[in-house]
Amino acid sequence: MKILLTISYDGTNYFGWQRQKNVITVQQIVEEKLSLLLKKDIKITGASRTDAKVHALDQKATFNIDFCRIPLEKFPLAINNFLPKDIIILKAECMPENFHVRHDVFKKTYRYKILNSEFPIPIYNNYVWHIKNKLNKKMIVDALPYFIGTKDFKSFCSAGSSSKSTIRTIYDFNVNFLRDFIIFEITGNGFLYNMIRIMISTIVYAALGKINLSDIDKIFAQKKRAAGTKTAPPQGLILIKIIYKPIK
Repeated sequence: MKILLTISYDGTNYFGWQRQKNVITVQQIVEEKLSLLLKKDIKITGASRTDAKVHALDQKATFNIDFCRIPLEKFPLAINNFLPKDIIILKAECMPENFHVRHDVFKKTYRYKILNSEFPIPIYNNYVWHIKNKLNKKMIVDALPYFIGTKDFKSFCSAGSSSKSTIRTIYDFNVNFLRDFIIFEITGNGFLYNMIRIMISTIVYAALGKINLSDIDKIFAQKKRAAGTKTAPPQGLILIKIIYKPIK
């Protein structure tokens, strides 16, 4: 049987989702604890390869097992007893064998949060990008439409991406201003390596007057990472929601 897990985690203490040598990742911890609980070597496949210090409210992962002795409605309670407090399984459900946790994704939504204030707020240090200089709110709002639609995001992809195509579709890109916080939400059919963080950085550059809005189109047109701005820090990014295609 194929089991789909919904996972929430604080990425502060981890080197991202994907298992790597010599560092601790979320995938590694979940696999180890599942193996302890089920008394079987478990390997999982995740829907989104979040980077070091990036957080998730709705990560998805699947694993296969011949028989699960724990009822799925009780599975989260059972596995959460083994997991650290910064990783929680919210739900477990049985999926068709032809379901693929990555390939069947229809939409993903991420949130990025900036604290735009003279001084940082210590309790938010692991969850925002603190920017001291005042950002132009109108420029932020005016920048968002440049990214919406189906485009080649090659200039917004860091080296090391394994994606064959750099074409992606952004369905929605919104921003809310709440006191000193600037909160972006972006929904697309998928995202390239560091794509969201580079997009956010580009908007910040425009809001600081370092580039013009017309420069965004020029960055797209050059189709090379060197044409773009720096990559925004990871801790402001949260995976909010993954939506799948209808299961047939």
